[in-house]
Amino acid sequence: MKNILKKGSAIAVSVFALTAGSTSYAAESVNVAFFLEWASPNQISKVDKVYDEAMGVDVNWVDFSTGVQMTEAMLAGDIDISYSQGLSPFVTAIQQGHPLKMVAIAMEYEANDCFVKNGLGIDSSNASELEGRTVAVPLNTMADFAFKSYMNSLDVDMKTMEIIDQAPADGAVSLADGNVDMACIFGGNSAKKAAEVGNPIMTTEQKVEAGIGSFDVVSVTEKFATENPDLLRTFLDVTDEANKAYAAGLTDAQLAKVAKDAGMSVEDTRNQLNGMIFLSEEDQKTKFFGPDGVAASAAAALSEVFSEASDGALIAKTIDASFLD
Repeated sequence: MKNILKKGSAIAVSVFALTAGSTSYAAESVNVAFFLEWASPNQISKVDKVYDEAMGVDVNWVDFSTGVQMTEAMLAGDIDISYSQGLSPFVTAIQQGHPLKMVAIAMEYEANDCFVKNGLGIDSSNASELEGRTVAVPLNTMADFAFKSYMNSLDVDMKTMEIIDQAPADGAVSLADGNVDMACIFGGNSAKKAAEVGNPIMTTEQKVEAGIGSFDVVSVTEKFATENPDLLRTFLDVTDEANKAYAAGLTDAQLAKVAKDAGMSVEDTRNQLNGMIFLSEEDQKTKFFGPDGVAASAAAALSEVFSEASDGALIAKTIDASFLD
């Protein structure tokens, strides 16, 4: 307890009170996947080693470019918990029969943007002119879901397009170099770079009107959840405390800490965080995991975007909110 209190962190003290006297854990260390350029309040707890103190093990954070890579790393046994994995790659993994669980909601946010190269004169009013053109998309990610949703909403025939699978940073470069006509992007710096040479195909208002939104999940392998239930609960408890602290307001120093860890400027980090919603565990259970929760229905609907052979019942079985206190 002394080590935790030395940090002077209200989050650490609160979580310690929640987890004091907990059982021993099977794992000696935990590997957590996360995204750079994707700011979140729990990065303060990450940097301050609050997770390590509360969980009683070394917590190693590994950054990835896409949620698909997170899935691959979990299946290989290299990652135990994926924080803020896109719903799209999670659902795709389940459709492929992989043993993963959704155990919490990381954040809600506005759907990722697809930027059309400046000078083409293409926007939502004449989006059909994208037919036959080249698009950079990180496949099976939330940016891919946004791309398909936009094209369906705007009646664009995607079969006519040349779609190149590129991570956001690479897609932004391709757009700037003129190698693609549109790039679908997530991540602060990548989106900022794309915005310098392109414009979103749909505005925020148009997305809302079309009902196109996004949320990321906290996912784990079934094996890790079965063997380390207390460890997983503690991870989610620390995250919950971080989200509550964020709701109460971050200091300038805390915001700077998040920005540095996310690899972005303070201004870009503030703007990105302002576009996200970090729910408490109580709100997650009410909105996403209750009898009429959003998690199962959204996952099933999203799966239909990627596959005609969608199985909503199968996806629902992989959603497990029992680790939320």
